[in-house]
Amino acid sequence: MPAIKKSRKQARTTRSIIRSALRRLFLRSRERSAALKRECYTCERCGRKQSRAKGKEVYVEVHHRNGIDWSAVIDWVLTVLLPDPAELEVLCEECHEKGHEDS
Repeated sequence: MPAIKKSRKQARTTRSIIRSALRRLFLRSRERSAALKRECYTCERCGRKQSRAKGKEVYVEVHHRNGIDWSAVIDWVLTVLLPDPAELEVLCEECHEKGHEDS
């Protein structure tokens, strides 16, 4: 009988899924792209330019000057966007539209 392979992947939590999705959103954002273009793909601190040349790879990354409080961002998403199911109601399109008009 063959040995059972154990998965090395960690269990994905709701918080890790949210963080991963937000990171992907940022990596594909116009804002990130604009920052890279503004600085001509050059490090603002040391002046090194990004290079993909084999053996001379230099990668630049976009850094948030004010940092990101991931815990607060994820808490907000969980509270506002993904609340307890008791806080959600199922509506037809028409009633859903009426609900937004009343707000």
